Amino acid sequence: MIDKELAEKIFLKKRLVPGHGTCSGCPIPIIARTCLSATNDPVVVSNATSCSEVTTTSFPFTSWNVPWIHSVFANSAATISGVERAYFSLKKKGKIKDNVKFMVFAGDGGSYDIGLQSLSGAIERGHDFVYVCYQNEGYMNTGNQRSSATERGTSTTTTPSGKMSFGKQEYRKNFTEICIAHNPAYVAQASVGDLIDLHTKMEKAFSIKGPKIINVFSPCPTNMKCPSNLSIKVAQLATETNFWPLYEYENGKYTINYKPSKKVPIDEFFKYQTKYSHLFKQENKYVLKELQEHIDKEWKDLINKEKCSK
Repeated sequence: MIDKELAEKIFLKKRLVPGHGTCSGCPIPIIARTCLSATNDPVVVSNATSCSEVTTTSFPFTSWNVPWIHSVFANSAATISGVERAYFSLKKKGKIKDNVKFMVFAGDGGSYDIGLQSLSGAIERGHDFVYVCYQNEGYMNTGNQRSSATERGTSTTTTPSGKMSFGKQEYRKNFTEICIAHNPAYVAQASVGDLIDLHTKMEKAFSIKGPKIINVFSPCPTNMKCPSNLSIKVAQLATETNFWPLYEYENGKYTINYKPSKKVPIDEFFKYQTKYSHLFKQENKYVLKELQEHIDKEWKDLINKEKCSK
């Protein structure tokens, strides 16, 4: 749910405007609008090659109502680093008076995989920016190929399920924890299923100096082949099943922002998504069991991290 005041704040900001070509039910514009509305300062955006880039900037039009730069897959964090350094140089010389914020908007392909080296370097150098990864579990812009954000057992165009395979063999990469290992100013995991939580985390991120990373779950209805009006429900189930916990890391401290009142089995999250439907066949049910055990362990580890960091 989202309250009326926050809804008005998000939609009246008009930093991402109508006219884009995202698929019906796609969470990308919702995430972008929410993130951009979390500060009153001017925002410069570096946007990696992705669904968000191609659907919002069909030449000669654009839905971005802020200064916006298209970066290639691999260098969105490097691009924003250069812009941020140029800004501080000009501000030091008195040529810019405004307090400008800097944001990267990229998918998991440009974050978990191709752009990880660029982001790692930018965090290590301590640049002042917010990196937003919208995680839709694969390379959706080019036809649903697997990425390292794709969970084990997922059927994709490059890891199809069938007689010889149950889909992707490897567990997904824990990008959030990799970012935390760099010891940046702030890291958070959020979801389009809870916009109040996402907006709160973005407000905090914009208020902190240094590199900040927000990893946002963004289920793709086209890939899931579920009704477009269920994408938010699927995102909420990802959190209720502990597939996608909402938490943050700041000053060495873990804080879990939401703990489900009861344990919901991972089946409830998977059953809405065609890419997991083969796992419910008798011959693949062992994969479901392994995934449940894996997610339970990750949740237990997160609980322990929060407890030990207090």
